This record gives sequence, structure tokens and C-alpha cells, in this order.
Amino acid sequence: MAAELHVEMVAADRSVWSGKATLVIARTTSGDIGVMPGHQPLLGVLESGPVTIRTSEGGTVIAAVHGGFISFSDDKLSLLAEIAELSDEIDVKRAERALERAKSEADAAAERRADVRLRAVAGGH
Repeated sequence: MAAELHVEMVAADRSVWSGKATLVIARTTSGDIGVMPGHQPLLGVLESGPVTIRTSEGGTVIAAVHGGFISFSDDKLSLLAEIAELSDEIDVKRAERALERAKSEADAAAERRADVRLRAVAGGH
């Protein structure tokens, strides 16, 4: 059996995703990080950005995450986010409108949140 991580992604208001994975990629204040089974323990601060989870079944889960923490030890990875939305939960039209509104109001934080949502829908790029 291939080595795997147990992943829990939790937002302030709900459990977002839980399951087994072979790789998780997240954006931290120190840069993008990839966590695989056997990774050294870590605790980091999440930046707004897409989180990519490669599931043990070979699928991919992508979420837009806005702030929070990432911790890893003993092949258990926790993503504790202020806000987290799975890519298939994101309303693309609403995110596009929010992006345009943020640009017109010069609201950099809102623009970043809308951009992260749209990148998560586009596959994390």
C-alpha cells in the first residue's frame, strides 16, 4: 500500500474536506509548500491561495483558501483556514463580478480573494 497522508481542511464555520492524500500543495508566508507522507513536522501560516490535494484514489481536490494555519506531523495534515471553498462550490460569475467590483474600488484584499477563487476553479494555476 502506498504511503498516504490523512488530511483535514477546516474553515471557521465548517469542515471543508477530509480524506487520504498522497500530496498537498499550499501557499504559506514562506512560499508554496508540498507535503508528502514522511515530511518533517511543520507549522506554518497560510496565505490566500489555492490548495491542491492529490487524493489517494488519484483524483484532485482544489480549494480557495484565505488565511489560517497548516500543521503536519505523523502523516496527519491539518489546514485550519479562516475561509475555504472547494473549487466546485465557487460561483464563477459571482467571483468575476466581485473581482471587477474590487478593481473599480481599488480594494486589494477583495481583489485577491476573488482572484484566488477564480484560480481555484481554473485548476489552481
